[in-house]
Parts: sequence; C-alpha cells; structure tokens
Amino acid sequence: MSNKQTDNAVDSHLLRRLYQFIKPYRWYVVLGIMLTLGASFLGTIRPKLTQVAVDDYIANNDFEGLLWIIVLLFGALVGEFILLVINTYLTRWFGQGTLYNLRNAVFKKIQSMHVQFFDRNPIGRLITRTTSDIEALSDLLSDGVVNIMGDMFRIFFILYFMFSMSWELSLVAISVLPLLFYATFLFKAKVRVSFLDVRDQIARLNSFVQEHINGMAVVQLFNKEERQRSKFRDINSSYKGAYLDTIFYFAIFWPAVEIIASLAMALVIWYGGGRAVMDQVTFGVLLAFVQYVRDFFRPIRGLSEKFNTLQSALASSERIFDVMDTSNEVTDPEQPRHIDEPEGHIRFEEVWFGYNEEETVLKDVSFEADPGETIAIVGATGAGKSTIINLLMRFYDINRGTIFLDGVNIQDLTLEELRSNFALVLQDNALFSGTIMENITLGNPDIPEEKVIETARSVEADQFINKLPGGFNFKLSERGASLSMGQRQLICFIRAMVYDPTILVLDEATSSVDSETEDIVNRVCDRLMEGRTSIVIAHRLSTIHEADQILVMHKGEIREKGTHGELLQKEGGIYRKLYELQYKDEFVPSTKSA
Repeated sequence: MSNKQTDNAVDSHLLRRLYQFIKPYRWYVVLGIMLTLGASFLGTIRPKLTQVAVDDYIANNDFEGLLWIIVLLFGALVGEFILLVINTYLTRWFGQGTLYNLRNAVFKKIQSMHVQFFDRNPIGRLITRTTSDIEALSDLLSDGVVNIMGDMFRIFFILYFMFSMSWELSLVAISVLPLLFYATFLFKAKVRVSFLDVRDQIARLNSFVQEHINGMAVVQLFNKEERQRSKFRDINSSYKGAYLDTIFYFAIFWPAVEIIASLAMALVIWYGGGRAVMDQVTFGVLLAFVQYVRDFFRPIRGLSEKFNTLQSALASSERIFDVMDTSNEVTDPEQPRHIDEPEGHIRFEEVWFGYNEEETVLKDVSFEADPGETIAIVGATGAGKSTIINLLMRFYDINRGTIFLDGVNIQDLTLEELRSNFALVLQDNALFSGTIMENITLGNPDIPEEKVIETARSVEADQFINKLPGGFNFKLSERGASLSMGQRQLICFIRAMVYDPTILVLDEATSSVDSETEDIVNRVCDRLMEGRTSIVIAHRLSTIHEADQILVMHKGEIREKGTHGELLQKEGGIYRKLYELQYKDEFVPSTKSA
C-alpha cells in the first residue's frame, strides 16, 4: 500500500474517531451547515445581481429597476451578515462542547492507567496531550468542520452561476485547476510530516520544562543553570526548526495559489475581453466573471487554510488517540468477587515480579499477615520493599504466584473495592492545591468536618492548622509547599485516620521529618495501627521494635522473618548487621543477653 493510501486511511480513521465526540451535537452541526449554506448562496448571488443590473437596467437606463437590484444586493449583504454571526457563535459553542468532552475522556483514561504507564510516559508529554494537543483541535471543531462545508458550497454556487452565464468563460477560468490540485497535493505530503514533528517537539519541550522546574533547587545547588539552559536551547531549537519547516512550505504554497488565481483572472480578461469586443459576451457578464474568479479562489484559499488546520488537528488527534488506545495492563475482572466484611488478612504465595523482562525484582516471596498484625519490611535500597506494596494494591500485576486478601485473590476484586481497604502514607507527601480540609477528605461527602477537626486535635495537628489564615480552609500551594515537611506529613496521617482503613501502609512515612515531629508522628502511628493490619517499610529500625513480624528483604527475596528480638539473636544475620550499623555505639553483641 502506498504512503498516500496509508495517510488517507489514517486520516479517515481519525476523523471517524473525532466524530464520536461531535456526535452529541450532530443536529447543531446540521443547523450550522444549513446556515452556512444560506450564507454561501447570499454571498455568491451578488455578482449575478451585478450582471443583471448592468445588462438589463443600466444599459437600458431603467433606474427604477436598478433601485430594486440595489435593494436586493443590500438585502443579500445584510442576510449573509446575520447568518454568519449566528453560525459563528453556534459553531464555536458546539466546538467547545466537543473539546470539553474530549478533555474529560483523555483525563479519565489517564486516571485509569496503571502505574507503569507513568513510568514510561513523562509527565510533560501527558500534559501536552491534555492541553495543547486538544487545543490544536479547537479551530477544526469550532468552525473548521462547518466552514469547510461553507467553502465547498461557495465553490459550487460560483460554478453554477458561471456556467449559467457562459460555459466558455467558465472553462477558461477553471483551466488552471490542475496546477492548483498538483500544488495542493504536494503541499499536503510535506506539511503532514512537519506537523507531526511539531507536536513531538512541543511534547519534548513541555517534558523538559516540567522536569526542570520540579528539580530547580538541585540545579541551582550544583550551579548547573548554564548546562540546563544549553539543553533547553537545543530542544527549543529543534522545536523552532520543526515549526520553520511548516512556515517554509506555507511560504511557497500561498504565493503559488495567488499566482494561479492571478493567471485565471488574466485568462478571463484576455478571452472575455476579446469576446466582449466582438459583442459575443456582454459587459455585465464579463464584470460578473471577474468578481466570480476572484471569489472562486477565496474559498479555495480558505480550504487550504482549513487543510492546514486539519493537518495540525490530525497530528494532535493521532497523539491523543495513542493515549486513548493504550491498553491498561491492570484491569477489573470480568466476574468480580466481593468481600462482605473485610478483616485485613494478607497472604503472599510464591510471588514473582519484574518491572521488565530483563530484571526480576521479587523472587518467590511468601508471607502472611493476620488481621490486626503489624508487618515491618526492611532491607537495603532496591531490595523490593516498595514493590511488595505496589503489588498488594495492584499498581502492578504479578508475573507468577498469588496474593490473597481475606482469602480472595486480589485479581478477582475490582480495583475500587481492593483499594478502598487501604490507606497509604508515603515518604513523599501527596498533597494537592486546595484547602487543608479538601486535602484530608479528598472531596468525600461521607466524612464530616467535625470528624476531621477532632482527628486533627487528637494528633496535635490542630495547633499549627488553627494558626494558619482560615484554619482548615487555608489554601495550600502546589504540593503543599507553603507548609513544612512535618506539617505536610501530619495532614497525610489525618487523611489516613479519617478514612478508617482496614489495612494501613506506611512507606518510609517518618524518614523526612524532624525529631520533634517524629515523636508526634510515632504516637500517631501507634494510634493508627491499633486494631488494624499494618505494613510498615522503614529504614529506622527504632520504629519497628514492636512489630509482630519483621521481613528482611535482600535482592528480591525474604531472607529472614521474625520479631525484633528473634532476629537480633541470629549471629551474622542481615537484620542484626543492619541494627549494629545504626546503633553501633549502643549495641553490644551478646547472644547470651539476647
């Protein structure tokens, strides 16, 4: 299959996909087409009325008839204006409605994707898909669809009036069309590739800017501003180069269209003028043809502009539908099971997992946590501690083995039911722009404000919250940057407490707070873990002395299991070595005392 056929197939497929979002407004689209049909007719009848005025009334000194023609001309002009005003508002209205639906669909799709999708796709690229790529469809969906029809109607009406007056002059006028078609198809082949490149470069630019702003403190600390500016200049230069390619093709195409239009005008004047001298064509017909030839190439230029819009929109929609068509590797089961009364019993059976085929992260992991037990997981960085949590909440699916929650395979539960049993507090505080109250409840109407305030008081967080302007209605900046690390962490703990989860997961939740806040957080942890199954990942071994069971991970395997006291008794054990390293000044290795 040729590239041309492939491009046409891709274009038609993308347009069919876009139609699904326009479909709710299809009757408004039909109304818009009817309005533009009327405006096109009124816009093209004026040269015909001019021909009638010259040949039938001016030539015969019929001023009364000429007055009526002037009234008709004015009426056509006013009617076209009114129809265009209504049509412009209508098309913009349903175009923005279509974009609204498309944005919602893309955002919903991104929300539903598994975590590994975000590992592979930079945040800046996804931002581009939901903002500038969709915005690139604005001109097409707002007025492009209907105006393309309007330009085609205008061409049809112009040809009708031209052939009704003189088929010979009409053939002369359109004799240049093969040149125009050749220039258009050549232009299409070049500009499509350029627009795809432009969208790619925008995504690269957004990804770099987003990543750089997030890491600004590190860049400034290590004095790497010039190096990063150099990288940005290179990416920016690539984007400029891609855009200049499209400008280059338009710089050739537009003058080519003007030259072809001027050639058509010259042929009409040359041939029509000769006919007029021989009295074979009236002056009114020649005058009308000059107007029609000028008007004939205007919608063709309009179609070319719409083609520019169409190519940009298709390039963007191709990127958007790439995201929409990405299969979610973590999905709900076809026939889900249900846990009537969750207790928090967790069991891993011979679980194997790797983020890619080349590397296995977990190897034959098996353990069990009874309801109400506290399980601590320790080990070096990269041992697989956080991976266990990711698998338990099905952020990723395991390669082999089984994970059970209350005796039910977690892959037999819907994601919503599974995750509703968990509260997760991470080392990196997950806060959003909005009030403190909104960050705690996450918009859940079942959590009353009184419960939030009481919970905050119980963990002594109300002391700093009440000092803020507005208290619980204080608006946080992005990621809660207006608060200290400890304050942000306390808000995350309050959120976990008010949701009253069956299972609590703490992933290095106290590693980034100061000593004073750590004491408060530890008391909060004790209260929060009481009576519920808890999984704690910790580097500070002092925080897990009271754990019912400690799992020691090493290179993806559970090498040791037991309580704090049992593991300290193992001569040469991994846990004992970790403990000795952290408390080398206090720890006296003695198996007798142990």
